[in-house]
Amino acid sequence: MKVKKVLAVMMAGTMAMGIAVCSDAGLGTVKAADDASDKTLTIWAWDEAFNIVAANEAKEIYQKENPDAEVNVVTMAQDDIVAKLNTSLSSQSYDGLPDIVLIEDYKAQGYLTAYTDEFAELDDVAKPDDFAAYKTGVNQADGKMYGIPFDSGVAATFYRTDYIEEAGYTQEDMQDLTWEKYIEIGKAVKEKCGVDMCTLDPSDIGQIRMMMQSAGSWYTDAEGKVSIADNQALKDAVTEYKNLVDAGITKQVADWDQFVGAFNNGEVASVVTGCWIAPSIQKAEDQSGKWAVAPFPKMEINDASINASSIGGAGWYVLKNVGHEELAKDFLAKTFAGNVDLMNQLVKDITLVSTLNTASEAPNYSEGSEFFGGQKIFDDFSNWTKEVPSVNYGMHTYAIEDIMTEAVQAIVGGADMDSVLGDYQIQAEAAVAQ
Repeated sequence: MKVKKVLAVMMAGTMAMGIAVCSDAGLGTVKAADDASDKTLTIWAWDEAFNIVAANEAKEIYQKENPDAEVNVVTMAQDDIVAKLNTSLSSQSYDGLPDIVLIEDYKAQGYLTAYTDEFAELDDVAKPDDFAAYKTGVNQADGKMYGIPFDSGVAATFYRTDYIEEAGYTQEDMQDLTWEKYIEIGKAVKEKCGVDMCTLDPSDIGQIRMMMQSAGSWYTDAEGKVSIADNQALKDAVTEYKNLVDAGITKQVADWDQFVGAFNNGEVASVVTGCWIAPSIQKAEDQSGKWAVAPFPKMEINDASINASSIGGAGWYVLKNVGHEELAKDFLAKTFAGNVDLMNQLVKDITLVSTLNTASEAPNYSEGSEFFGGQKIFDDFSNWTKEVPSVNYGMHTYAIEDIMTEAVQAIVGGADMDSVLGDYQIQAEAAVAQ
């Protein structure tokens, strides 16, 4: 839900790869040398209530020790960031580009593959071992680290304790769920409480994505090649998704507002998605004390699946040819790459679940949440983040998922799975080859 599908943008990124490979460095704008006297940094990010707040708080911390530094935080829609980066980097024109840019994890490999020489190596700023293991694979190329991981999209099962108990189950029953158990509880909730267990949006198959990652799999294999027809984890995820639909315990929604409205209005008993949904759940102040959080359900039909997954998330990258590489790296080193005080404050201000390992030591992580019945949700999120399987998101997640959305709905409608996935394997290969 939080992550938009952008097929056109991803295809543009793929096309840009070819342009970047063929371009002549001599035809582009000459790289600006670092000017030690110029202490100006520009940061691009999206989401005023989340990423921009984080960037501005990092700015305040940095400027306390570096009062001569000027840091400009610019809000820009994610699609606009992608379009501007593709256009400028493919032509090697750096005027107007930021020094630091936030890039979504699902898009990172596309940039690092197409424009490796445009990003600064950050191995002297942080180490992969400083962060949750599943986050660091996406920001590396040829064994070098190019991004500083930021937020965790660790998946969780948010649920109404009152509905679950009325249906005859306990909070203990919600721990270490399988999807089969989840459906069993959902049927009891529907019968006893008259509400659905969760929402589903036919145009958004994030549930499939989370189920696959729980088994250490993705739409692409370890080498980044399309993996649909023979992907057992994908088949199992589609089977579980179809079981949810067939059980008659899901409320269909068509957009973000309907999604949020369903749980804010008490129309569903649970929300299974990224930890970033917590603030939206807490908007229903009259439901305080009626919610709890449990780990993500695993697929019982897949031996590799575990009770941990993720959806969403991003990292901070330095554009080295803009002209302030060293200053930008210093900024990240003193903020997002290791500043626990910053992470502690962001827990309070934006409910950040950081992927920095030492952030779990921050005091606010051990605070109980009144809304969630006193549960130390950030401590739980932090622990679950460490368990998320690492997968190769590849370069074309959204292009493939736009195609897969049709495939999933066809299978849910009764079409033969092997036949459908075989056909869509060919379509996906053709799409990413353009």
